[in-house]
Amino acid sequence: MGALRFAAALYRQRFDTVYHGYVRRDPMSRLHLKPGRDNPYAIYDQVRAGGDLVLTRLGNYVTTSYAICSSVLRDRRFGVRSSEINGPGAPGDALDMSFLDRNPPEHTRLRRVAQPAFSPREIAGYRALIERNVDDLLDQALSLGTFDLVPAFAAPLPIAVITDLLGVPDADAERFAAHGAVIGGALDGIRGLRHAARLKEASDALDAVLTDLLRLRRREPADDAVSRILAAEGDQIQSSEILPMVRLLLVAGFETTVNLIGNTVNALLDHPDQWADLCADPAGLAEKAVEETLRWDPPVQRTARCALQDVEVGGRVVRSGQFVITLLGAANRDPSVFSRAGVFDLHREPETDHLAFSSGIHYCVGAPLARLEAVIAIQRLAERAPDLRRAGVVRRRNATLIRGPIHFPVAAGGRVLAAR
Repeated sequence: MGALRFAAALYRQRFDTVYHGYVRRDPMSRLHLKPGRDNPYAIYDQVRAGGDLVLTRLGNYVTTSYAICSSVLRDRRFGVRSSEINGPGAPGDALDMSFLDRNPPEHTRLRRVAQPAFSPREIAGYRALIERNVDDLLDQALSLGTFDLVPAFAAPLPIAVITDLLGVPDADAERFAAHGAVIGGALDGIRGLRHAARLKEASDALDAVLTDLLRLRRREPADDAVSRILAAEGDQIQSSEILPMVRLLLVAGFETTVNLIGNTVNALLDHPDQWADLCADPAGLAEKAVEETLRWDPPVQRTARCALQDVEVGGRVVRSGQFVITLLGAANRDPSVFSRAGVFDLHREPETDHLAFSSGIHYCVGAPLARLEAVIAIQRLAERAPDLRRAGVVRRRNATLIRGPIHFPVAAGGRVLAAR
């Protein structure tokens, strides 16, 4: 028995040595673990040092190049197959992600049904609702003095807006935030049986709410996105496609914005001089702060495209069936495109469009809404809490594809101002 224990311990030691040595040598492996969650940008620099298009150990390609990322995302010779690149059990495999994981013509047809809810006219109509929710949430949070930015402010704001847009009655912001975090975190792939069980529980809970909503809106149509989607049933969209679309719009409608607000405040508090500049001119600089965060520390760090035929990219041939992993967070810091690429600067003059919302036919349908929510949130926070400061350690979500804080203790007092 002692010999067996010794042999088992020796095996574990050798396995750990080989495994951790492999991980240390392979940037893409490290990107999926704690180092990638803590600071993916250092790993991106290692990948960048290997060239514009790097062959991974799994036989696919990865790129940090802005030019290649932009080109691949817009090239119709590439398509989406997220379940294959993220592994079995990821949401694209376990859950139907609607047009997010479809190629034309299905993508075109489904996106056309969803798009009207996010038109410029529709989004402009939500400004008053956003402003009202921002001030109500800040009234509550700032009265505490010390609060957690994510559950008190960054999460309930976009949840209130997207549930209103969809027509979800009596939305439970805390539950929606928890379910969205589980589904968003699973985009990296399933990490074990417990994680798979949590994903199923979260998706089932959301589906129960949305199934009730669809049943209600079939009986009682209203002026909301779900009613308009149902109006297209049988013509532009099939009955079986409606629940996945509404689920996607709900989760994507708040997950990106939650992390965008958190990342923006985190960047600003890391740069006190720029926070002071913003507080001196909130109306003039809030949008610039949000856009610089989208470039410098975006909520979605990467995506991937599969070659539908042999395609020459960056001087290499990507064979049909091979993936190109586009590291959006790295492309947005490409020094050949952005001056002082690794520096956060809210005064930066735009040099080119960042890729935080992807590009091409899969450009984020909710980008205008996310921008509007984040800009109003950051502007009002700077106006009402100019002495905002950290009150503890930021804890990031356990994911590397989606990047943002899940706990962010802050404090404000002394110079807290009331809503106008």
